[in-house]
Amino acid sequence: MDENAASAIVGIIFLLVLVALPIILKVCGIGAKRVTMKNPATGQIKTGFFGFSWTYFFFGWWVPLLRGELGVAALHLLFSIVTLGIWQIIVSFMYNRQYTSRLIEAGYRFFDSPEVNQKAAEYIGVDLDVHRQQPAVR
Repeated sequence: MDENAASAIVGIIFLLVLVALPIILKVCGIGAKRVTMKNPATGQIKTGFFGFSWTYFFFGWWVPLLRGELGVAALHLLFSIVTLGIWQIIVSFMYNRQYTSRLIEAGYRFFDSPEVNQKAAEYIGVDLDVHRQQPAVR
């Protein structure tokens, strides 16, 4: 086998792993989970997330940009450029927790099933009893 064929095979295997790995891990329960959140003051409902963010891993600063967090997106773009992409790998482990925490700071409360609310609260580090009692921010 010549060198070009070997390179092509390695490239194809790499792409297959890159595509299949998130699917396999998601099936195994590894990755982001959704939690419905509601702002009692406005009635607006949004989806919060907790767990590893494959979306952020692949798309980086575009994720906060598309979720309407322009300042966060600009900072993440800057840090991704300065660190040559290493930032994107590290933040994939933290982004969903940070995003959902910012929703809580903006007045959103967990509005999902009790089981999902409990898992999200544990992962994010929120005391669910205190979370229920705090008034929403307008």
